[in-house]
Amino acid sequence: MDFHEFPLAFTDKILTMKQKNQTVFTEFYLLGFSLSTQASYCLFAIVLIIYIVTVAANIFIIVIVITDQHLHKPMYFFIGGLSFIEIWYPSVTVPRLLWFLLTREKSISIVGCMAQFYFHFSLGTTESFLLTVMSYDRYVAICKPLHYVTILNSKTSVRLLLGCWAGGFFIIVILCLQVSNLSFCAENVLDHYYCDFAPLIKLSCSDTWGLEILFFVSACFIILGCFLLIVISYIYIIQTTMSFPTSIGRYKTFSTCASHLIVVCLFYLTNIFMFVRTNTGYFLHLNKTVSIIPSVVTPLLNPIIYTLRNKEVKKAVKKTIQKATHKK
Repeated sequence: MDFHEFPLAFTDKILTMKQKNQTVFTEFYLLGFSLSTQASYCLFAIVLIIYIVTVAANIFIIVIVITDQHLHKPMYFFIGGLSFIEIWYPSVTVPRLLWFLLTREKSISIVGCMAQFYFHFSLGTTESFLLTVMSYDRYVAICKPLHYVTILNSKTSVRLLLGCWAGGFFIIVILCLQVSNLSFCAENVLDHYYCDFAPLIKLSCSDTWGLEILFFVSACFIILGCFLLIVISYIYIIQTTMSFPTSIGRYKTFSTCASHLIVVCLFYLTNIFMFVRTNTGYFLHLNKTVSIIPSVVTPLLNPIIYTLRNKEVKKAVKKTIQKATHKK
């Protein structure tokens, strides 16, 4: 299917969402969080601040990586790519959550719901692939330093990044079209703050067994597969680090790897809990709360962990700030 034809085919699939009496749903209602008005405003303020800081920090990192010649290396190229994802990934769900907390508006159109579903899972899959590529980059840099420039040259780095995006957006197309073809017979109220897989499946009166198996297999391949590759990469990194002659070198590498692994584990373990199970009906309400971590928390932590603990990035940040202050 041609990329430009996808929205039309997507809309046609959406129009098949009918009740038993053939009435077409025009919108869903997202329950969000059951909070008092005061608590909603407090959560709104917290999430808004985190979101603004996240977007600003990731834009700042992208600008630094592009403008500083010393950061034109595969590692920072991938970090810039991760920052770009971390701008858009929370932007798919967080603005809608903020709007709900501020106005209590629960309705979302069918097209909007399916678009949110598609981009949320596509960007999440792309991030999973990119985190795996970044762990491979660290593996080559530490375990095969003499071959680093040869293995991860500029062309290979670009291909890997584009492959993450293409793979992430292509894999979810089939799943999204299957979800948009479901029938909803009883109600259209989703127990979530965004259009997630499990709440949609719970409302459907179609036979969803095959779709749930497809989702489970996809989640295992993407989440567990990527997480396993990252763990293997860091096992080799730790083994190589143990052979370093100085304790200072071992400490620096362990410190960097530990901080990376904390963020990676936070992202993957929450996604494993939410998606890697055959019965999607369990823990729906808990899923809603846990999903705040990959949607809101990790996009803020990633730029901090992957950049501010790096000496070259710190130097680039200082240079950028000094240039900005001198201009003023």
